[in-house]
Amino acid sequence: MSYRSLRFSVDTGGTFTDLVVANDEDGSLSLYKTPTVPSDPVSGVIDALTVAAEFAAQPLSAYLARGRMLIHGTTHAINAIITGATARTALLTTSGHPDMLVFREGGRAEAFNFTVPYPEPFIPKALTFEVPERIMTDGTVTQALDETAVVALLEHLKSAKVEAIAVCLLWSIVNPTHELSVGRLIQSHLPGIPFTLSHQVNPSIREYRRAMSTALDASLKPTMSVYLSNLETKLRQAGFTGRILIVTSHGGVTDTAAAAASPVQLINSGPSMGPVGAMGYSRSTSTHTFIVGDTGGTTFDVSLVRDGRIPRTRETWLGRPLVSHLTGMPSVDVRSIGAGGGSIAWVDSGGLLHVGPNSAGADPGPAAYGRGGVRPTVTDAALLLGFIDSDHFLGGRMILDRNAAADAIERDIASSLGLAVEEAATAIIELATENMVQAIMNITVNQGIDPAAAMFVAGGGAAGLNCVAIGRRLGCRQVLVPETGAALAAVGALISDLTARFHAMFHSHSGNFDRSGVNDVLTRLKADCMAFAEQTTGGREASISWSTEARYPDQAWEIEVPLKNSCFDSVEAVEEFVQSFHRAHLELFAVHDPQSQVETIGWNAEVRCKVGPHEPGRLSSQSAPLRLPPRKVRFLTGGWQTVEVYHFDALPVHFRITGPAIVDSSFTSIVIDPGARATRDEFGSLVIDVGR
Repeated sequence: MSYRSLRFSVDTGGTFTDLVVANDEDGSLSLYKTPTVPSDPVSGVIDALTVAAEFAAQPLSAYLARGRMLIHGTTHAINAIITGATARTALLTTSGHPDMLVFREGGRAEAFNFTVPYPEPFIPKALTFEVPERIMTDGTVTQALDETAVVALLEHLKSAKVEAIAVCLLWSIVNPTHELSVGRLIQSHLPGIPFTLSHQVNPSIREYRRAMSTALDASLKPTMSVYLSNLETKLRQAGFTGRILIVTSHGGVTDTAAAAASPVQLINSGPSMGPVGAMGYSRSTSTHTFIVGDTGGTTFDVSLVRDGRIPRTRETWLGRPLVSHLTGMPSVDVRSIGAGGGSIAWVDSGGLLHVGPNSAGADPGPAAYGRGGVRPTVTDAALLLGFIDSDHFLGGRMILDRNAAADAIERDIASSLGLAVEEAATAIIELATENMVQAIMNITVNQGIDPAAAMFVAGGGAAGLNCVAIGRRLGCRQVLVPETGAALAAVGALISDLTARFHAMFHSHSGNFDRSGVNDVLTRLKADCMAFAEQTTGGREASISWSTEARYPDQAWEIEVPLKNSCFDSVEAVEEFVQSFHRAHLELFAVHDPQSQVETIGWNAEVRCKVGPHEPGRLSSQSAPLRLPPRKVRFLTGGWQTVEVYHFDALPVHFRITGPAIVDSSFTSIVIDPGARATRDEFGSLVIDVGR
């Protein structure tokens, strides 16, 4: 065995911590799951690595010494925001404009209900301060920065015990002189206090979004710096000496230093890797559009792969749209709902059944875990219906308590609805399935995608429980379950690239296109990309993708349009871009105006540096029986049946299964409903023809 031949990918979820280990010597993968430790997620990472070392029959230190890279996806940033565990942060903004976080962009959840107040700003007005200065849209200074006033303000912030500072001045994206001066004053007068300058973290128009990105980034710096430092310290103490990378929201990875310097890019760290993992298995099919459902213990995350591209969005809300906070940062378009395996089922005062959004999480977990949980969950319902084998959960490392699950469902659901326990369990699974379908409809139909023309990729430990039911409800012909689907996000991280995204504002119009000005901007962006590549990987195997944010004149919002080249060297190149915009607009909104001009607002360059293979590899072979003992299952489409049970790991390539049946592995159970047929392809995935 060669030294440092292992790559580790760890995804910390709300219920389980997933670990995928890639052995570069033989290309094999190994998969492990351990319960997440909410009070100390880093110890959950060490727990997962310890289990892997035990399977390898090695001490943890010796096992970790074989590792050359560890990639970590974490929910710590989003959890800090949701739980209010961010730093006490002040916002400094241009004099006369203190209400950016209050007024937002004018939207209201109930537009005509004026008794509903605006949501509280992310940074309260008491910690928002006006800075005497003013820069205009063309970068000219109409009011010089009053540095004396800024110094006095900083002294006040010191007495107010502020822990971080967000600086967002008007039109700093055109002329950053004043923001840079404020930054230097903070370093001089409040040394050690982290701060964020808006033109550096999110150089884009729209003050609310830029201010929110800045506020989020600053408020997360103390928390995430401690978390990432703790992660690195504990890994080094345990014996790991390789490179540590962190998953970002835009579908790539970055070094820990860069992550700590800009933690706002970690808000969607884990879920962003679902579609990346799905793309790793897409070569097994001719389909070009995939709906990716990642069903964990806490949430159901939905994303897309569209014509070989992963859609991005700046419309990422930290909760319900208009009543929560908007990140304003480009990230993989992921919609999440509380419909995971640990989602709690409950009946409201009107006798209506609900599933989620609250979850039993890792502690105490579902009632069947026997860890003190008493609320019924999706996992409890699946156990009662026979979808899950109580004796082989997590490969037999956790024995589930069927009686506890039955008692919880009887007490909280069945008795309230006047149903038998098994009927109540069926209703829980059916409602969870419908919730997931509606989330999928929101991200597909609303963006001009026909779900029936796509393939559903089922990821996450709980995905197999209802993936066929979801596929049928959507009208999909096939469902794909990768052999590593139970840890799809961790696999995505394992095959992702080291990335950085650079953005510049420059307005132009297709009727009088400033090719020289645009090309100058693109040249600067390319230089930034190449400098990043040289610094992080020595410039090896780096590629750059280009895009622009464009719109029809007088439109309120832009769309991102991919560019084929980094230079507009002819009139034909401009016309090609214009036609690309019209096609993209038609695809997204089902309307376009081919006769209209197009205006551009911003330009993007994303550099990707390869740090590992782009193909997942295969799970290491394990001796397992093809057929497991038959068991009784109550399918959603019928009554109880005794069915064949197959071991996923032992399925030969091209082996065919006709439903009803169950396919079990150590980390998931896949329900093959009556009328469905499944085949294992040459890449190890289970391809299910769902039937109608």
